[in-house]
Amino acid sequence: MIPSYKIIRSVDNNQYKKIKKLAHSARERRKQKITLLDGIHLLNALADTNGNIELIILCQNEENLPEIKSCLNRFPRTPILIFSSALFTAVSPVETPTGILALYKIKTSRPEQNNCAVLLENIQDPGNLGAIFRTAAAAGVDTIYLSKGCAEAWSPKVLRAAMGAHFILAIEEQQDLARICFDFPLSIATQLDARNSLYDLDLSSDRTAFLFGNEGSGLSRSLASQATHNIKIPMHEKIESLNVAATAAICLFERVRQRG
Repeated sequence: MIPSYKIIRSVDNNQYKKIKKLAHSARERRKQKITLLDGIHLLNALADTNGNIELIILCQNEENLPEIKSCLNRFPRTPILIFSSALFTAVSPVETPTGILALYKIKTSRPEQNNCAVLLENIQDPGNLGAIFRTAAAAGVDTIYLSKGCAEAWSPKVLRAAMGAHFILAIEEQQDLARICFDFPLSIATQLDARNSLYDLDLSSDRTAFLFGNEGSGLSRSLASQATHNIKIPMHEKIESLNVAATAAICLFERVRQRG
């Protein structure tokens, strides 16, 4: 059993108000460089990378659940708050809360190496963004660069969709993608009307960047023109396009395949 803590029940509590603001305001998260992690899986994924959290928030009457107690054991020095069920539900970013939240200070460290990067232009859907992060981490990508028009990388929705990938990748928001293209000798843009196929391109070398664009309009012509290669993914003639997360998965794992 965890030590006895005072249960916070009042909506006027200052800590509650600060946490609720973080949970629901992207502006506040960017200002404080802190985000909210929801659920045991994310906390365990962070612990697997030896990461730290600022504060744990538990839901009243769920603090002694075996899976929560096991998770708490991985953060023995972290302060704990307990919210009443009503307050916890109000700050949780999901419809069915799991009983544990945590405040996490967003990392800003640069990657030790940057052999493979993904450049994202105006990706709007948090689910797509998180899926791309998860795929990129699995495929050995070092860094994700996001344009100013992308959804917030560290929002609770993106964090849930990425399933811990944030703690493996270096993530750089608000970036000039055209400038970053020049840092990579091989940069690959996906375009529906490109002549060359992904599968005809040699992806075995280091220092490679992949560019993916907005769900509806795709990659802008101006950014695509900065890439060393424009490619398409061959598909059935009756299908116009792929979801951007699926496109990213195909491209990134073709690189994995070629590199053995």
